[in-house]
Amino acid sequence: MMKRTVTVLIPAYSPGKMLREILRRLASQTHVPEKVMIINTLPPGRRDASVSGEDEDGSVVFLRGLAEEFRDSFGELTVCHIAKDEFGHGKTRDAGIRDSDTDLCLCMTQDALPRDVCLVSRLEQAFDDPKVAAAYARQLPGKKSGPLEREARKFNYPPVSAVKSAEDLDRLGIKTFFCSDVCAMWRKDVYLALGGFEKDVILNEDMILAGKIIKAGYRIAYCADAEVYHFHNYSGIRQLRRNFDLGVSQADHPEIFGMASSGKEGVRFVKTAAADLLKEGKGCLIPEFIWQSGCKYVGYRLGKGYRHLPKALILKLSDSPDYWKVRK
Repeated sequence: MMKRTVTVLIPAYSPGKMLREILRRLASQTHVPEKVMIINTLPPGRRDASVSGEDEDGSVVFLRGLAEEFRDSFGELTVCHIAKDEFGHGKTRDAGIRDSDTDLCLCMTQDALPRDVCLVSRLEQAFDDPKVAAAYARQLPGKKSGPLEREARKFNYPPVSAVKSAEDLDRLGIKTFFCSDVCAMWRKDVYLALGGFEKDVILNEDMILAGKIIKAGYRIAYCADAEVYHFHNYSGIRQLRRNFDLGVSQADHPEIFGMASSGKEGVRFVKTAAADLLKEGKGCLIPEFIWQSGCKYVGYRLGKGYRHLPKALILKLSDSPDYWKVRK
Protein backbone atom coordinates (compact mmCIF):
# COMPACT_ATOMS: atom_id res chain seq x y z
CA MET A 1 0.00 0.00 0.00
CA MET A 2 1.10 3.57 -0.65
CA LYS A 3 2.34 5.34 2.44
CA ARG A 4 -0.22 7.86 3.67
CA THR A 5 0.82 11.27 4.96
CA VAL A 6 0.11 12.26 8.55
CA THR A 7 -0.40 15.50 10.47
CA VAL A 8 -0.13 15.34 14.26
CA LEU A 9 -2.31 17.92 16.02
CA ILE A 10 -1.64 18.74 19.68
CA PRO A 11 -3.71 21.33 21.58
CA ALA A 12 -1.60 22.73 24.44
CA TYR A 13 -2.08 24.74 27.61
CA SER A 14 0.86 25.68 29.85
CA PRO A 15 3.01 23.04 28.12
CA GLY A 16 6.15 21.69 29.76
CA LYS A 17 8.82 19.02 29.46
CA MET A 18 6.30 16.29 28.62
CA LEU A 19 5.55 18.01 25.31
CA ARG A 20 9.25 18.14 24.50
CA GLU A 21 9.51 14.40 25.13
CA ILE A 22 6.44 13.73 22.97
CA LEU A 23 8.03 15.63 20.08
CA ARG A 24 11.31 13.78 20.59
CA ARG A 25 9.52 10.44 20.38
CA LEU A 26 7.46 11.51 17.37
CA ALA A 27 10.66 12.52 15.61
CA SER A 28 12.00 8.97 16.22
CA GLN A 29 8.99 7.14 14.74
CA THR A 30 9.37 4.59 11.95
CA HIS A 31 6.91 6.88 10.15
CA VAL A 32 7.89 10.40 11.13
CA PRO A 33 4.79 12.60 10.76
CA GLU A 34 4.99 14.89 7.76
CA LYS A 35 3.53 17.74 9.77
CA VAL A 36 3.12 18.63 13.45
CA MET A 37 0.75 21.41 14.56
CA ILE A 38 0.64 22.75 18.12
CA ILE A 39 -2.30 24.99 19.02
CA ASN A 40 -1.49 26.75 22.28
CA THR A 41 -4.18 28.31 24.44
CA LEU A 42 -2.93 31.46 26.13
CA PRO A 43 -3.65 32.21 29.81
CA PRO A 44 -6.75 34.25 30.73
CA GLY A 45 -6.44 37.87 29.66
CA ARG A 46 -3.99 37.19 26.83
CA ARG A 47 -5.46 37.79 23.39
CA ASP A 48 -2.39 37.09 21.25
CA ALA A 49 1.29 36.15 21.43
CA SER A 50 2.71 39.43 20.15
CA VAL A 51 3.72 40.80 23.59
CA SER A 52 7.49 40.70 24.08
CA GLY A 53 9.94 41.43 26.85
CA GLU A 54 9.18 40.86 30.54
CA ASP A 55 5.44 40.60 29.88
CA GLU A 56 5.81 37.82 27.33
CA ASP A 57 3.91 34.68 28.27
CA GLY A 58 6.07 31.74 29.34
CA SER A 59 4.29 29.25 27.09
CA VAL A 60 5.04 31.41 24.05
CA VAL A 61 8.74 31.50 24.94
CA PHE A 62 8.80 27.76 25.62
CA LEU A 63 7.08 26.85 22.35
CA ARG A 64 9.30 29.17 20.36
CA GLY A 65 12.26 27.23 21.75
CA LEU A 66 10.64 23.89 20.89
CA ALA A 67 9.94 25.04 17.33
CA GLU A 68 13.60 25.94 16.95
CA GLU A 69 14.79 22.72 18.57
CA PHE A 70 12.67 20.47 16.34
CA ARG A 71 12.54 22.56 13.15
CA ASP A 72 14.51 19.94 11.17
CA SER A 73 12.80 16.90 12.72
CA PHE A 74 9.58 17.05 10.68
CA GLY A 75 8.62 18.19 7.21
CA GLU A 76 6.80 21.05 8.91
CA LEU A 77 6.30 22.12 12.51
CA THR A 78 3.88 24.98 13.21
CA VAL A 79 2.84 26.68 16.43
CA CYS A 80 -0.12 29.01 16.76
CA HIS A 81 -1.69 30.72 19.77
CA ILE A 82 -5.35 31.34 20.61
CA ALA A 83 -7.11 33.18 23.43
CA LYS A 84 -8.61 31.05 26.20
CA ASP A 85 -12.18 31.98 25.26
CA GLU A 86 -11.51 30.80 21.69
CA PHE A 87 -10.65 27.24 22.75
CA GLY A 88 -13.13 24.42 22.29
CA HIS A 89 -12.50 20.67 22.33
CA GLY A 90 -14.20 20.34 18.97
CA LYS A 91 -13.64 23.65 17.21
CA THR A 92 -9.92 23.95 18.04
CA ARG A 93 -9.14 20.48 16.71
CA ASP A 94 -11.43 21.00 13.74
CA ALA A 95 -9.59 24.18 12.75
CA GLY A 96 -6.28 22.34 12.86
CA ILE A 97 -7.49 19.39 10.82
CA ARG A 98 -9.02 21.63 8.16
CA ASP A 99 -5.73 23.49 7.94
CA SER A 100 -3.80 20.27 7.34
CA ASP A 101 -3.01 18.92 3.89
CA THR A 102 -2.32 15.27 4.70
CA ASP A 103 -4.29 12.05 4.23
CA LEU A 104 -4.60 11.37 7.95
CA CYS A 105 -4.71 13.52 11.07
CA LEU A 106 -3.54 12.22 14.43
CA CYS A 107 -5.05 14.07 17.37
CA MET A 108 -3.02 13.82 20.57
CA THR A 109 -3.00 15.53 23.94
CA GLN A 110 0.05 17.13 25.52
CA ASP A 111 0.24 14.33 28.11
CA ALA A 112 0.01 11.31 25.76
CA LEU A 113 3.50 9.83 25.53
CA PRO A 114 4.24 7.33 22.72
CA ARG A 115 5.49 4.04 24.17
CA ASP A 116 7.68 3.12 21.20
CA VAL A 117 8.71 4.11 17.69
CA CYS A 118 5.80 2.33 15.97
CA LEU A 119 2.84 4.35 17.22
CA VAL A 120 2.22 6.33 14.03
CA SER A 121 2.85 3.46 11.61
CA ARG A 122 0.60 1.02 13.50
CA LEU A 123 -2.26 3.48 13.56
CA GLU A 124 -1.71 4.27 9.90
CA GLN A 125 -1.79 0.58 8.96
CA ALA A 126 -5.38 0.36 10.19
CA PHE A 127 -6.38 2.49 7.19
CA ASP A 128 -5.35 -0.27 4.79
CA ASP A 129 -9.00 -1.19 5.28
CA PRO A 130 -10.79 1.43 3.12
CA LYS A 131 -13.82 1.30 5.42
CA VAL A 132 -11.81 2.33 8.51
CA ALA A 133 -12.33 6.06 9.09
CA ALA A 134 -10.76 6.32 12.57
CA ALA A 135 -8.18 4.44 14.61
CA TYR A 136 -7.26 4.98 18.23
CA ALA A 137 -4.40 3.85 20.44
CA ARG A 138 -4.23 1.84 23.62
CA GLN A 139 -3.71 3.99 26.71
CA LEU A 140 -1.37 2.56 29.33
CA PRO A 141 -1.10 3.73 32.95
CA GLY A 142 2.08 5.50 33.96
CA LYS A 143 4.45 4.78 36.85
CA LYS A 144 2.55 7.22 39.06
CA SER A 145 -0.86 5.73 38.31
CA GLY A 146 -2.75 4.40 41.31
CA PRO A 147 -4.57 1.03 41.37
CA LEU A 148 -7.94 2.56 40.50
CA GLU A 149 -6.51 4.39 37.50
CA ARG A 150 -4.88 1.15 36.37
CA GLU A 151 -8.23 -0.66 36.57
CA ALA A 152 -9.87 2.00 34.39
CA ARG A 153 -7.13 1.75 31.76
CA LYS A 154 -7.27 -2.06 31.75
CA PHE A 155 -11.04 -2.04 31.30
CA ASN A 156 -11.22 0.55 28.52
CA TYR A 157 -8.04 -0.43 26.67
CA PRO A 158 -7.64 -4.22 26.53
CA PRO A 159 -4.60 -5.93 24.93
CA VAL A 160 -6.52 -7.22 21.90
CA SER A 161 -7.15 -5.07 18.80
CA ALA A 162 -10.61 -4.80 17.23
CA VAL A 163 -12.36 -3.24 14.25
CA LYS A 164 -15.88 -2.09 15.10
CA SER A 165 -18.88 -1.42 12.87
CA ALA A 166 -22.63 -0.92 13.18
CA GLU A 167 -23.00 -4.70 13.28
CA ASP A 168 -21.42 -4.63 16.75
CA LEU A 169 -23.94 -2.26 18.37
CA ASP A 170 -26.05 -5.04 19.92
CA ARG A 171 -22.94 -6.80 21.25
CA LEU A 172 -20.73 -3.89 22.31
CA GLY A 173 -23.24 -1.13 22.95
CA ILE A 174 -21.62 2.27 23.45
CA LYS A 175 -18.15 0.72 23.16
CA THR A 176 -18.87 0.38 19.41
CA PHE A 177 -18.11 4.05 18.94
CA PHE A 178 -15.75 4.51 21.86
CA CYS A 179 -12.77 6.53 20.64
CA SER A 180 -10.39 8.94 22.38
CA ASP A 181 -8.63 12.01 21.02
CA VAL A 182 -5.93 11.44 23.61
CA CYS A 183 -4.47 9.55 20.64
CA ALA A 184 -6.78 9.00 17.67
CA MET A 185 -6.13 9.14 13.93
CA TRP A 186 -8.81 10.26 11.46
CA ARG A 187 -9.15 9.77 7.70
CA LYS A 188 -9.40 13.36 6.51
CA ASP A 189 -11.66 12.92 3.49
CA VAL A 190 -14.26 11.05 5.53
CA TYR A 191 -13.82 13.53 8.38
CA LEU A 192 -14.71 16.40 6.04
CA ALA A 193 -17.55 14.49 4.39
CA LEU A 194 -19.19 13.90 7.78
CA GLY A 195 -18.77 17.52 8.87
CA GLY A 196 -15.87 17.02 11.29
CA PHE A 197 -15.98 17.58 15.02
CA GLU A 198 -18.90 19.39 16.56
CA LYS A 199 -17.85 23.00 17.11
CA ASP A 200 -20.03 23.81 20.14
CA VAL A 201 -19.44 20.78 22.34
CA ILE A 202 -18.33 20.66 25.97
CA LEU A 203 -16.56 17.30 25.62
CA ASN A 204 -16.76 14.02 23.70
CA GLU A 205 -16.09 15.48 20.24
CA ASP A 206 -14.28 12.23 19.46
CA MET A 207 -17.14 9.86 20.34
CA ILE A 208 -19.74 12.06 18.64
CA LEU A 209 -17.82 11.90 15.37
CA ALA A 210 -17.11 8.20 15.92
CA GLY A 211 -20.86 7.65 16.25
CA LYS A 212 -21.41 9.45 12.94
CA ILE A 213 -18.76 7.23 11.38
CA ILE A 214 -20.56 4.10 12.56
CA LYS A 215 -23.95 5.42 11.38
CA ALA A 216 -22.47 6.21 7.95
CA GLY A 217 -21.34 2.60 7.50
CA TYR A 218 -17.63 3.08 8.20
CA ARG A 219 -15.51 1.31 10.81
CA ILE A 220 -13.41 2.28 13.81
CA ALA A 221 -10.17 0.45 14.59
CA TYR A 222 -8.82 -0.03 18.09
CA CYS A 223 -5.09 -0.65 17.72
CA ALA A 224 -3.88 -2.34 20.88
CA ASP A 225 -0.30 -2.47 19.57
CA ALA A 226 -0.21 1.33 19.16
CA GLU A 227 0.38 2.48 22.71
CA VAL A 228 0.69 5.72 24.67
CA TYR A 229 1.21 6.36 28.36
CA HIS A 230 -1.59 8.52 29.71
CA PHE A 231 -3.03 8.87 33.18
CA HIS A 232 -4.90 11.15 35.57
CA ASN A 233 -5.25 10.38 39.27
CA TYR A 234 -8.46 12.40 39.65
CA SER A 235 -10.19 12.88 42.99
CA GLY A 236 -13.81 11.82 43.38
CA ILE A 237 -15.01 15.43 43.07
CA ARG A 238 -12.99 15.93 39.89
CA GLN A 239 -14.48 12.70 38.53
CA LEU A 240 -17.94 14.08 39.28
CA ARG A 241 -17.20 17.25 37.32
CA ARG A 242 -15.71 15.38 34.38
CA ASN A 243 -18.67 13.02 34.23
CA PHE A 244 -21.08 15.94 34.52
CA ASP A 245 -19.61 17.26 31.27
CA LEU A 246 -19.81 13.81 29.70
CA GLY A 247 -23.48 13.66 30.66
CA VAL A 248 -24.06 17.10 29.12
CA SER A 249 -22.50 16.01 25.83
CA GLN A 250 -24.71 12.93 25.75
CA ALA A 251 -27.83 14.94 26.53
CA ASP A 252 -26.99 17.35 23.71
CA HIS A 253 -26.48 14.57 21.16
CA PRO A 254 -29.22 11.94 21.53
CA GLU A 255 -28.88 11.16 17.81
CA ILE A 256 -25.52 9.55 18.66
CA PHE A 257 -25.78 8.35 22.25
CA GLY A 258 -29.31 7.14 21.73
CA MET A 259 -27.83 4.32 19.65
CA ALA A 260 -26.62 2.56 22.80
CA SER A 261 -26.84 3.00 26.56
CA SER A 262 -23.69 3.56 28.62
CA GLY A 263 -25.32 2.30 31.83
CA LYS A 264 -24.56 -1.38 31.29
CA GLU A 265 -20.94 -0.61 30.52
CA GLY A 266 -20.60 1.37 33.74
CA VAL A 267 -22.06 -1.47 35.82
CA ARG A 268 -19.76 -3.97 34.11
CA PHE A 269 -16.73 -1.83 34.94
CA VAL A 270 -17.67 -1.59 38.61
CA LYS A 271 -18.12 -5.37 38.88
CA THR A 272 -14.94 -6.16 36.95
CA ALA A 273 -12.75 -3.68 38.83
CA ALA A 274 -14.06 -4.68 42.26
CA ALA A 275 -13.41 -8.36 41.48
CA ASP A 276 -9.88 -7.54 40.30
CA LEU A 277 -9.12 -5.57 43.46
CA LEU A 278 -10.26 -8.47 45.64
CA LYS A 279 -8.28 -10.98 43.57
CA GLU A 280 -5.13 -8.86 43.93
CA GLY A 281 -5.54 -8.52 47.70
CA LYS A 282 -6.44 -4.83 47.46
CA GLY A 283 -9.88 -5.05 48.99
CA CYS A 284 -9.03 -2.11 51.25
CA LEU A 285 -9.32 0.11 48.16
CA ILE A 286 -12.91 -0.89 47.46
CA PRO A 287 -14.46 1.86 49.64
CA GLU A 288 -12.49 4.50 47.73
CA PHE A 289 -13.45 2.79 44.46
CA ILE A 290 -17.14 2.86 45.45
CA TRP A 291 -16.80 6.57 46.36
CA GLN A 292 -15.21 7.41 43.00
CA SER A 293 -17.73 5.30 41.09
CA GLY A 294 -20.56 7.01 42.94
CA CYS A 295 -19.13 10.42 42.08
CA LYS A 296 -18.94 9.44 38.42
CA TYR A 297 -22.53 8.22 38.39
CA VAL A 298 -23.93 11.26 40.21
CA GLY A 299 -22.01 13.61 37.92
CA TYR A 300 -23.20 11.77 34.84
CA ARG A 301 -26.85 11.76 35.90
CA LEU A 302 -26.74 15.46 36.80
CA GLY A 303 -25.13 16.23 33.45
CA LYS A 304 -27.81 14.29 31.56
CA GLY A 305 -30.43 16.43 33.26
CA TYR A 306 -28.55 19.73 33.16
CA ARG A 307 -31.42 21.55 31.45
CA HIS A 308 -33.37 21.33 34.71
CA LEU A 309 -30.59 22.87 36.81
CA PRO A 310 -29.97 26.56 37.53
CA LYS A 311 -26.94 27.98 35.77
CA ALA A 312 -25.25 28.86 39.07
CA LEU A 313 -25.28 25.17 40.02
CA ILE A 314 -24.12 24.11 36.55
CA LEU A 315 -21.08 26.38 36.89
CA LYS A 316 -20.18 24.65 40.17
CA LEU A 317 -20.69 21.15 38.79
CA SER A 318 -18.96 21.51 35.42
CA ASP A 319 -15.28 20.88 34.82
CA SER A 320 -15.49 23.45 32.01
CA PRO A 321 -17.07 26.61 33.50
CA ASP A 322 -15.73 28.78 30.66
CA TYR A 323 -17.91 26.81 28.25
CA TRP A 324 -21.06 27.97 30.01
CA LYS A 325 -20.04 31.61 30.22
CA VAL A 326 -20.33 31.97 26.45
CA ARG A 327 -23.19 29.55 25.90
CA LYS A 328 -26.61 31.11 25.52
